[in-house]
Amino acid sequence: MASIKITQIKSAIKRPEDQKRTLIALGLGRIGKSATHEATPQIKGMVAKVNHMIKIED
Repeated sequence: MASIKITQIKSAIKRPEDQKRTLIALGLGRIGKSATHEATPQIKGMVAKVNHMIKIED
């Protein structure tokens, strides 16, 4: 599988609790933090849920 690099670019303040938990599950939590994951369907679903707060690189 291909790996993707995810970087948080917006704050989780005043966001729904499920979006905050999704960011934590992705290994993020503060602006500028990055994490690398395999592009599985589960990770793609999590990315789709918080795509307005992150930047994705292949």
